[in-house]
Amino acid sequence: MLYDTLIRNAQVIDGRDTPGYTADVAIRAGRIERIGDLGAARATAEVDAAGRVLAPGFIDVHTHDDTMVIRQPQMLPKLSQGVTTVIVGNCGISASPVRLRGDPPDPMNLLGTAQAFVYPRFSDYRGAVEAAAPAINVAALVGHTALRSNYMDDLLRTASVGEIAAMRQQLRESLEDGALGLSTGLAYANAFSASTEEVMQLTEELNAYGAVYTTHLRSEFEPVLEAMAEAFQIGRHAQSPVIISHLKCAGVGNWGRSPQVLAALESAARNHPVGCDCYPYAASSSTLDLKQVTDAHPITITWSTPYPAMGGRDLVDIASEWGVSLLEAARRLQPAGAVYYGMDEADVRRILAHPLSMIGSDGLPEDPFPHPRLWGAFPRVLGHFSRDIGLFPLHTAVHKMTGLSAARFGLKERGEIREGHWADLVLFNPHTIRDVADFIEPQRAAEGIDGVWINGVLSYSDGQANGRREGRFLAREGQTGS
Repeated sequence: MLYDTLIRNAQVIDGRDTPGYTADVAIRAGRIERIGDLGAARATAEVDAAGRVLAPGFIDVHTHDDTMVIRQPQMLPKLSQGVTTVIVGNCGISASPVRLRGDPPDPMNLLGTAQAFVYPRFSDYRGAVEAAAPAINVAALVGHTALRSNYMDDLLRTASVGEIAAMRQQLRESLEDGALGLSTGLAYANAFSASTEEVMQLTEELNAYGAVYTTHLRSEFEPVLEAMAEAFQIGRHAQSPVIISHLKCAGVGNWGRSPQVLAALESAARNHPVGCDCYPYAASSSTLDLKQVTDAHPITITWSTPYPAMGGRDLVDIASEWGVSLLEAARRLQPAGAVYYGMDEADVRRILAHPLSMIGSDGLPEDPFPHPRLWGAFPRVLGHFSRDIGLFPLHTAVHKMTGLSAARFGLKERGEIREGHWADLVLFNPHTIRDVADFIEPQRAAEGIDGVWINGVLSYSDGQANGRREGRFLAREGQTGS
């Protein structure tokens, strides 16, 4: 038999959190057909891995690439770091289903201007992704704030009975069309007024579809434990898995509380499927929030609509130049985005190392001066935290961005190197892989990624995308797992 691709002499780390083994991997018709000693086999294309690591393609479980996968389908920031699947629609904001009556409400503006929101039904978005043929696979959540903006004239209150009923219907239709679940961003002003009861009623739609509930907590600061308790209450009511987005201890006053936070996560996991994602940096990035303006740690402006030239500058320098307070400078800059250096490295490491945590970049591709996680999150875990720091073995690092992620989100036949699974693969050098993007030059491709295959097709090699775009829209299939 002639295979399409044969990767020889690979150190296979298969995504199941077990040590690697040496094997050849044969691909045909987009799938992994054989694994083992295939010395006599032949293929149209053969690659000698020469002992480099062959892993499942990385799954970025927390992205805001909703419109980018359509407008810039090459998706180089993700493809270049070995990501083969992105999950969009996080933090309560999604490109669909959306019917805007003006500018997108904060933080939906993280996904683009009003012109980017042209998908009134989830099926419209799915069709647009399929037509765009992005280089990587795309799976999508439905955002709670997006639903609210469709039916509410005032987002600074909880929804009425009629509004909740309309949102439930739209969520149900989206789940029928393949959405993975519902996301919330309760910390943001335009969702903060939503009551727990409002969210619980919406999540009642999830269980029938085996869907998941993900949440940017109502607070990641001092009330973080109370916010986690709310998330777990909602998940138990819905009888659906809970994933806490970018779990962290934000703000100087919250530093050192990761043991408490992780204990709460473990306690909830004893009787309900829960987990979290996190990114490997001690700085966050989002819209510029006046509630987070402080002189306790640096804040860098990433974009500003009225003052675009201020992108990349520190808020304290802008305030000094203008002769105003930090808060007044922030008001003048809005709407804007920012990087907040508000976490402690020890907390980041504890959360990153925990068995219940997955890797998600939370990158913001619309930012003119983005957080480096957009280009470097996954190589940073593999190079800095696994190899250099020794926080966990390489096979555990891979598991946190492949097998665990696919199981949590119900991505069938993805996330593991198994015969019969889709051939989403990444070949990398474990000795040289590293993130190159930093806070000074954040848009730089990682080093050490030697090959990326999506659905069996080589799409990135020798530091370059080759123009092949074989990504697919991944609809929810079956039950999500823990």
